[in-house]
Amino acid sequence: MHNIVAIFKRQIMDTSKNKETLIQFVMFPALTVIMNQVIHVEGMPRNYFVNLFASMYIGMAPLTAMAAVMAEEKEKNTLRVLLLSNVKPYEYLVGVGGYVWAACMLGGLVICMAGGYGPKEGAAFMGILAVGFLVSILVGAAIGTWSRNQMMATSLTVPVMLVFAFLPMLSMFNDTIAKVARLTYAGQISRMLYHIEGSPLQAEGIGVVAGNLVLFAGLFAAAYRKCGLE
Repeated sequence: MHNIVAIFKRQIMDTSKNKETLIQFVMFPALTVIMNQVIHVEGMPRNYFVNLFASMYIGMAPLTAMAAVMAEEKEKNTLRVLLLSNVKPYEYLVGVGGYVWAACMLGGLVICMAGGYGPKEGAAFMGILAVGFLVSILVGAAIGTWSRNQMMATSLTVPVMLVFAFLPMLSMFNDTIAKVARLTYAGQISRMLYHIEGSPLQAEGIGVVAGNLVLFAGLFAAAYRKCGLE
């Protein structure tokens, strides 16, 4: 537990010096607050920008941050040093993943507050975000484990991130894309957020998100068995 806390604190310090990672965490919460206050179009659904940017935040921030942190520490041999100093692989993964999840939850809280939800809807909103962040972190961890350096991580992360971040939005304009989006956690979580004030949890959505969680956990496990963390 001591090592996990130490890694968590270390990531906080590193992020304060890394503008690229910091931007990932604050960009969409800031955009949500600004757009929700500035743009009001007649006929636009309530909290349109809140739901839109929350969906994009889930598909982008945790995935790219997790992959980038792991790839950077691999390339600089920081990870090797940590593992040689009695830090277990699971302690490193929990420490980094826990930090990315907590940072995204803080950003998610800002988005939730911008939506002006009541206690019940706000709790549901944050719960849905929490699960979405977890799945994205697993995707990022799989990419970070597989990648040998930052360049490789970026080349793998960008197309995956673009799919999960923009697929929910594009599904509004194309039926074929909508059918594909329904098979992804990003698409289902976006649907849950848009129905947060009604009945966000449906059997199909829960099943797809759970299936995606198992799938990406398996992909991470496969990447770890093949490549390890070194």
